[in-house]
Amino acid sequence: MSTFSSLAQTIQPLDAAERFATLPPEYTPTKRLFIKTYGCQMNVYDSERMEEALVPLGFQATDMVDTADLIIVNTCHIRAKAEDKLFSELGRFRIVKNKRKDAGQSTIIIVAGCVGQALGADILKRAPYVDVVVGPQTYHTLPETVMRILWAQPNQPKISLGFPKMEKFDELPQERGLKGPQAFLSIQEGCNKFCKYCVVPYTRGPEYSRPLSDVLQEAKHLVDLGAKEITLLGQNVNAYHGLDAGGKETSLGRLIMALAECPGLTRLRYTTSHPRDVDDDLLCAHRDIKILMPFLHLPVQSGSNRVLARMNRQYTREFYLNIIEKFLQYNPKMAFSSDFIVGYPGESDDDFQDTCRLIDQVHFAQAFSFMYSPRPGTPAAMVKQLDEQIKSQRLQHLNGVLDGHRLAFNQTFQDQVIPVLVERADEDHGCMGRSEYMHSVHFTHPFCAVGDILNIQIQSSSHNSLKGVVV
Repeated sequence: MSTFSSLAQTIQPLDAAERFATLPPEYTPTKRLFIKTYGCQMNVYDSERMEEALVPLGFQATDMVDTADLIIVNTCHIRAKAEDKLFSELGRFRIVKNKRKDAGQSTIIIVAGCVGQALGADILKRAPYVDVVVGPQTYHTLPETVMRILWAQPNQPKISLGFPKMEKFDELPQERGLKGPQAFLSIQEGCNKFCKYCVVPYTRGPEYSRPLSDVLQEAKHLVDLGAKEITLLGQNVNAYHGLDAGGKETSLGRLIMALAECPGLTRLRYTTSHPRDVDDDLLCAHRDIKILMPFLHLPVQSGSNRVLARMNRQYTREFYLNIIEKFLQYNPKMAFSSDFIVGYPGESDDDFQDTCRLIDQVHFAQAFSFMYSPRPGTPAAMVKQLDEQIKSQRLQHLNGVLDGHRLAFNQTFQDQVIPVLVERADEDHGCMGRSEYMHSVHFTHPFCAVGDILNIQIQSSSHNSLKGVVV
């Protein structure tokens, strides 16, 4: 049963026009929606879906928070001080809400995402001006929730959390929007790995994979809208095991092979992967599927076996390096990015040097590195922590090692001609697009359009981007 079907049992089965006709007099068919998104691509995808779910209620997105009738803060619990950032942001939005109230206008404030799931009612205690808290698996309830607020129903629930059996993808609108040539497509959520530093299993729940047919249908819809590139998303995206029409589990590699048959789809990516879930199907996909980009984000976190065991990562550095070697055997064009945690509890100088040596072995094209910060409720937060100065010094050194490899990788493209998917074309003919390896590539051209794939000869490179000319 859809969200609006459920709502109909409470009020009446109305179509969109009838809903607006019977809403309170102060309601106008066009309301302004402001969404602040923190975190990874999964949260970006969730924010897009929340926006799409609210369109039938007359909401349109705005970048002007001061004019917003509905403010959603989509939170992330992975980074440091996530809670402090949330309540600082909420304090700013409280001022907006009070000013609009003085002007006779109402503002709904909703906290969504992983911090919402983790803190729940504590958010309402610390910030009672917040109207609703929803978790990452229950944001499909927002249309009904917002409708009830607009109807001023007295028993409106303020908290919607947990991991309901009815999957949110069944409740979300089938239609998708598109804001450029790239699109995100969530195929897997949750995690069963329970790394000792991570809150994802507690905020996103256990692993769940969408059925193969649902993924293919949404991908086709996105391509019909004009998407040239699709990025498949999941907390452990390569743990995907969605069922096909015959009830048989499908691997990520086989899903990619099926998506490759979608007319008009020219690029395909996926993130984020776990080393333990790499299988032969995925390796073969990187060998055989031309639209699958030869760039893989494969988090390792540490190059020390001792630290990896303390993290409960369930692999060794040797296992990780063997996976890298296998990818290169199947596709020599492959390049890699990764995540690194510096200063994990118990990390010694030798452990840290093991991480630096692993980086020198793999030559990562890109990477994300962070000082370890405790996440409340996780096992790693309950043991003795390293000195902050030591963590800071190690992070600075690690970033220097990573920057050197990134620049060296970028310099290998000097004078090469590479395909670039255009993301931006300005009136002054300045253009920017993405390479197969996610470089920002800058060039000028008087006639290119967003979504074009152009061949660019690279003339210069930096740590962060490439520059060239159209050939």
